Amino acid sequence: MFWILLAAIIGSTIAIVYLVWRRWIAPWRQIERLVRQIGRGEQPRTFLVEGGKEAQRVSVALENIFRRQLGLNRQIGERASGNRAIFSAMRDGLLVVDAERRITLLNAALQELFALKDDPLGASFLETLRDANVEEAISETFGRREPVQREIVIANRQLQINSVPMGKDNGDIVGAVVLFHDITELKRADEMRRDFVANVSHELRTPLSILRGYIETMRDDPKMPRAECARILEVMEQHSKRLGLLANDLLTLAQLESGTSSPQLNDVDFGQFLAGLVRDWKRKFMAKNLKVAIDLPADFSIVRADEALLREIFDNLLDNAVKYSSKHGEIHLG
Repeated sequence: MFWILLAAIIGSTIAIVYLVWRRWIAPWRQIERLVRQIGRGEQPRTFLVEGGKEAQRVSVALENIFRRQLGLNRQIGERASGNRAIFSAMRDGLLVVDAERRITLLNAALQELFALKDDPLGASFLETLRDANVEEAISETFGRREPVQREIVIANRQLQINSVPMGKDNGDIVGAVVLFHDITELKRADEMRRDFVANVSHELRTPLSILRGYIETMRDDPKMPRAECARILEVMEQHSKRLGLLANDLLTLAQLESGTSSPQLNDVDFGQFLAGLVRDWKRKFMAKNLKVAIDLPADFSIVRADEALLREIFDNLLDNAVKYSSKHGEIHLG
């Protein structure tokens, strides 16, 4: 009887321990395992937990947390991928440093600019770039707590660097963003523009001096022989043309600089336009006894064009036509 009672007690104890284990201990062990897997970034095989309602509610909460974390990680990954694509597409060099002047971000353009082969993330930017001008700009950014701009030369390329501080709400500077913009072509174009203006200014003096001299000659000698007067007028006309070409060059340069060099299209009566050309060129036609004919279809009248550019084109064509036509020849316009 004693052994039967002892066996019953032992069996009951085992049953109670098993029930306690299954209902309370085992579920929380499962939850502990889930937490560890989530902490390591692993995806659990299942979030199902056998046990009481409290343990099941905790497992459901863990699953929701894990799903939200997956969503956040996906969004972060997509943003990071998008940022990498943007940074890679940038033609300007990009550098980001932290408060310790260590590189936290840079793009391919900057790596190419400084011929960087190894990954410099986490390294000192001064040891990596080895440029005192960049170091000075970044140090000034941290010191003044405001954007700094510099122009530097690296590998025969002229660069404009803009260093902007990154700060917290409390005013502490935590880093700097530096953009490297290649202005080599811009500087070269500006130098060419200055040279062009200087050359044109110099070339303007010659025809102006000649015109002024001949005007004084004709004014001082009102009884000048007709042949000499005609010769002087021809020379003056040539130099006035030269002045016109120089003025057109300056106008073209001004239009290019202002961004208004596109044709100004308007309705142009082509017949009247050609008739005006013939009137303006009449004396030159007569000098070589050239006949001029305007050949236009009856239904052809209005064209859309930039009249000033059209006039320049036809003036060049007529100048060549007169120059290379034999005497008593014919010129057809149409």
